[in-house]
Amino acid sequence: MQLTGQPFLILTIILVPVSILLAMLLWGRVGGPKPVQFLARLIMILFCQATAVTMVFVMVNNANMIYGSWSDLLGSDEHVQAVPAPPAEAAAGQKGGPGSGSDAKPAKALQQFKAVDDPLVPKDVQTTDLKGQLSGVTAEVNVWLPPQYNDPAYKDKKFPVVEMLPGFPGSSKAWFGSLKVTEQLKPLMQSGKVTPFILISPRTQLISTTVDTGCADVPGKVNADTWLSRDVPQMIMDNFRAETSADGWAILGYSAGAHCADRMALLHPDRFRAGISLSGYNDPHAEELSLTAKDPLRQTANPLYILEHATTPPHVALYQSGGKGDGYEDGQALAAAAKSPTSVTVQLTPGAHTPSLWRPMIPGIFQWLSGIIPAPR
Repeated sequence: MQLTGQPFLILTIILVPVSILLAMLLWGRVGGPKPVQFLARLIMILFCQATAVTMVFVMVNNANMIYGSWSDLLGSDEHVQAVPAPPAEAAAGQKGGPGSGSDAKPAKALQQFKAVDDPLVPKDVQTTDLKGQLSGVTAEVNVWLPPQYNDPAYKDKKFPVVEMLPGFPGSSKAWFGSLKVTEQLKPLMQSGKVTPFILISPRTQLISTTVDTGCADVPGKVNADTWLSRDVPQMIMDNFRAETSADGWAILGYSAGAHCADRMALLHPDRFRAGISLSGYNDPHAEELSLTAKDPLRQTANPLYILEHATTPPHVALYQSGGKGDGYEDGQALAAAAKSPTSVTVQLTPGAHTPSLWRPMIPGIFQWLSGIIPAPR
């Protein structure tokens, strides 16, 4: 029974009145010594509370897709197979963009794709389990192709790509489920109002429910940066007609994923032309469970530090959205530090730190992005 499935939700709803009814029926029938009666009735009360809490948890989880599966919830799925030292940039074929450069590229990561098995995710979203050749990470990558992809008029065109990152904890399916990104963008792409992007969302929760990787390469722990910036993009280019230049790639995230989007766009302007942050933060310590929350990584993983200490201003466009005390001031700090060709757009968007705030922002965000990354020609 799936964690996000309708049968499990219905079961949790049914259990609430059933637990209350059982408690009412059995309350006066408990026999034995007083301590035994007290303990039995306490168990009844706790059971009623547990069923109510479980029902609320499932409803909230389904609305926000914090955990996409039982393994996500229990933290029982190990995705870090090894932590090798990532090879040099040129050896990975990434020098001038997500897939350009060297003769010493890794073997093509040709994959088999299937529909995502989740009732909250549209059927046209595909998924595959990728074994990262450079990162040592094995995890799922979800992919959605724009309506023009299979149009004969576009058969020789390469499509731009947006890599989408969830918060922490967060399911790799959240963008397609709770944020309904494809349902909102498909008609806009069909009408020409938004660039027809390939949308991808890889797993970012790689260790456990209590450890945020910070999307960083941490020796001996995880190569999350290499997974997201090298293995995943290379797989997309190996399997789809995707742009190979950084001019055709963007990275987008909310909450902890927003922090990652800024950090990675600024660290890798040779792979991403744009980065979009929804209610993000600069200081990694904002997520205390992050591997980068403590020194020495706390400083070097800070997007503001990266921008201020870049050898040359990175050629990247950033979009910063957040409320006061929830990303807005961080975006303003990046804007103040930016020098051409870095550009920073800051938008004040007050509201609760939930998908209900970010979901209606998607059309406007992608219209902005379409001005940075145009449609295939």
